Amino acid sequence: MKNLGTVDNSKRRLIFIRHAKAENQTPEITDFERSLTAKGKRDSRLMARILKSKEKNPGTVITSPAFRAIETAIIFCREFDVSPDRMVIMSELYSGLEPEGFLPLIAEQDDDVHTLTIFGHNSLITEMAAFFAADEPKVLPKTGVFCVSFNTARWSDIKPESGRTEYFLVPKSLL
Repeated sequence: MKNLGTVDNSKRRLIFIRHAKAENQTPEITDFERSLTAKGKRDSRLMARILKSKEKNPGTVITSPAFRAIETAIIFCREFDVSPDRMVIMSELYSGLEPEGFLPLIAEQDDDVHTLTIFGHNSLITEMAAFFAADEPKVLPKTGVFCVSFNTARWSDIKPESGRTEYFLVPKSLL
């Protein structure tokens, strides 16, 4: 997916978003199948609108395959008029990925795309944000949005702790 409008070709952005509030796990519902609560859906819609006021385009949307992460990503995609069919589902975001394991995945991204928006779970989503930002966040709360930018023309040039925090949107302070 290509960005629209004027783009700074020497800048790359990673936007990390933690899924919204989900229903509690029960014996009938696995962790993987948990859905967003009504509050989680409301918070997602509001945070998506706030993000859209800062970003014209989410770039490539990458999400964990867990239902609550996909639901959160779909709500954000709708706000940006991006078809959910264009989302990239990455199983590693649900289990088995270490933050440094994300470097090769970033390096493979199309350099015509300037933003990656990543939906996932704690603690990995906070660890990934901290891995890339020089001024790392403490904890990414549910529906929290953390954007880190890099002054580089290629994804393959991104290094750990080399990004600059552009914004950290915390739902409780905005809702």
